[in-house]
Amino acid sequence: MLNSKQLIEITSISRATLNNYVALGILPNPVIRTPGENEGRATRLGYFDDAAVQRIQQVQQLKKQGMSMAQIAEQLSASLAQDMQSEPITTSATGAPNQSGNTLQDTRFRNTSSLSSDAGQGSPGNLSPTLSQNLSFDGSIEDLPGPAYMVNNNFELIWWNNKAQYSFFSHNTDLPGDLESRNLLQLLFGTESADDADRIRDLLIPHLAAGKKRLSQQALMKIYSALDGNQLGILKDIYETVQPVGKEPMIHFPAMLLDGSNELTPHDLYICFYREGIFFTYSPVVLDDNYLLEFLSKRNQVINQLLKQRKPYLTDVTVMVADVQNSIKICSELPAEEYFELINNIWQESAPIFRKYYGTYGKHAGDGMVYYFFPQPDCDYKLNAIQCSLELQSMMKGITQQWQARKGWFSDIFLNIGLNEGQEWFGSYHAGGHVEFTVLGETINYASRISDFARNGSVWATKNMLNQIPQQKRDKINFGITRKTQNEESVFVTDTYSSIGNLIDVNNQASDKYKDIEMIPITEIRAMD
Repeated sequence: MLNSKQLIEITSISRATLNNYVALGILPNPVIRTPGENEGRATRLGYFDDAAVQRIQQVQQLKKQGMSMAQIAEQLSASLAQDMQSEPITTSATGAPNQSGNTLQDTRFRNTSSLSSDAGQGSPGNLSPTLSQNLSFDGSIEDLPGPAYMVNNNFELIWWNNKAQYSFFSHNTDLPGDLESRNLLQLLFGTESADDADRIRDLLIPHLAAGKKRLSQQALMKIYSALDGNQLGILKDIYETVQPVGKEPMIHFPAMLLDGSNELTPHDLYICFYREGIFFTYSPVVLDDNYLLEFLSKRNQVINQLLKQRKPYLTDVTVMVADVQNSIKICSELPAEEYFELINNIWQESAPIFRKYYGTYGKHAGDGMVYYFFPQPDCDYKLNAIQCSLELQSMMKGITQQWQARKGWFSDIFLNIGLNEGQEWFGSYHAGGHVEFTVLGETINYASRISDFARNGSVWATKNMLNQIPQQKRDKINFGITRKTQNEESVFVTDTYSSIGNLIDVNNQASDKYKDIEMIPITEIRAMD
């Protein structure tokens, strides 16, 4: 067998090209083992079968004939897979099963969407966390064997482990707090791989394949407009040529990462898709990774751990606070079990509406609720909050009719909604096994006070929030203020605002609680095209 250095010298290709051939499936993954005394100072080297020389020469010949790398990879990776299936399984120097020098598995592409919580139980011991090289794993995302990180749907980091921070992103200090500085592709361009054109492309390909599932090219270019022209050109080229992934919740890519000795070593990259974002985790191929696949297949467990441990970050956010009007009166008119049934009815019917508009659960305080709306790649989060509020209005009309018919009531059940937008820190509080997400700052306080001001199921929003919506889209929103004419008639004047102080009755003692926010301009939202 030949080590990677010998193979490079014989064939006159670069290390990046060799890594690319492995990633494309043209060559099998190398066997990783400790080199001999005369093979240099590296602690581990990749070893290839002698036939790799002939295979590289075959690639060079096909390139001379005018074939593209995609065509060559398709032709040679298929023949490699057939060769591997026909060869007996042997044992490498590391003790890991391999087929003619291939460690553990085929390196082209593996779809793991069919995994379940009992994956791999067909062979005894497959799920045990028995690792080589003194690595360990105890079923927690903090102890994954390689770099791991999660991004939101704007490709901004919301969680990462220490291996990702220090070895992958090469950050010796904490990553920035504001989300715009945490966009993943910009951080990837800041890694050591960016110095090599082939390596940065290899690194970007799986990330853009994952991004293509969630982002249009226009949305991607908008998010990364801060990159220079050369970087944007690379992204655009890869985006147009990379194969989109399907609907599978988890996919696999081969990858090459630098180890502690600055040697490129083969890894498995697993990408998991969740409603809240995309999770990436690398695993060295020297590991028996069935246990890792079993862990990742427990989707609810993984996403719960990720959400509990995601890092606080500074972000733009629209806050919705919704509260049931006259809840004390309703509670007094209903038996306890029916009151709880009513409130649960409201929460359960509202849940799919919040999911539809990407609302993030904040908390339930009594019969009220708090939800957060964050920037999304292909839609305006402020409009999401408005559309969600109006659908909640319609939902409450249906619930009112059901309970009026059931109880013989004549009054409506109202959900009063306050909306506000700002830039705040978003994080979580932990109390035992309970996790509550919240934002820090005045944005949520004002939204709560506006919800308290609202009456009869109305939706009120701050002028600051609506002014940030582009004029063309704002024209589709029916908003304004109800004013009195000289004849004391009520007229709804569209496209206007008013301070809270001008809308309250100053002679009513109950209005005193609004004096500290009386200068805030707000408007009532009634409909949206």
